[in-house]
Amino acid sequence: MWIKPTIVILLVLLLISLGTSFFFLMKDQGRTNRTLHGLGVRVSLAAALVGVIAYGAYTGQLRSHAPWTAAMAVKQASAQPEPKP
Repeated sequence: MWIKPTIVILLVLLLISLGTSFFFLMKDQGRTNRTLHGLGVRVSLAAALVGVIAYGAYTGQLRSHAPWTAAMAVKQASAQPEPKP
């Protein structure tokens, strides 16, 4: 239950980090390392986001609701032989 809010929070933090890095890039004109530190924060947040999504998919808390996923499940079910009584 905590996975979806965590994903939203990480995405918001990524956008905030992107905005602050852009602001520092325009303000400092490349004279300081604040933009570089912002890149490090964004990479760390992106790695955490990928990790949370992978964990959610592995544990089954995140599932795909794409139309082609349901079609593939029906196709796989019809391809399996029925058990003999």
